[in-house]
Amino acid sequence: MLVNFSNHSSLYWDKTQREAAWEYGEIVDMPFPQITPNAPNEELQMLAQEYVQRIMSFAKSQIVTVHIMGEMTFTFIVVSRLKEKGIKCIASTTERKATYNSDGTKLSEFSFVQFREY
Repeated sequence: MLVNFSNHSSLYWDKTQREAAWEYGEIVDMPFPQITPNAPNEELQMLAQEYVQRIMSFAKSQIVTVHIMGEMTFTFIVVSRLKEKGIKCIASTTERKATYNSDGTKLSEFSFVQFREY
């Protein structure tokens, strides 16, 4: 099973990313929590424990890999704890193409390249 722990639903992944994800098994989306910039470390630790427990509930009956993308310090805490428990964690790598509009706004398009293990 691949737990997609991010704010990018697998429903919107392109064909290349979905095919790469299926190598890990069934895809289950788990929305990434909103982490405020002023959240104290203790709050992140408690929230990480909650999500690690949720993810570990999937691991009771099957092999689980976690695709985790989100706020960096929270991601680090969760990945560290999952790896201690023998859970593989991966990130998606992308190519970014930026286009600048005449009004100064920027449009970024991301194309999936591969999954990379933490």
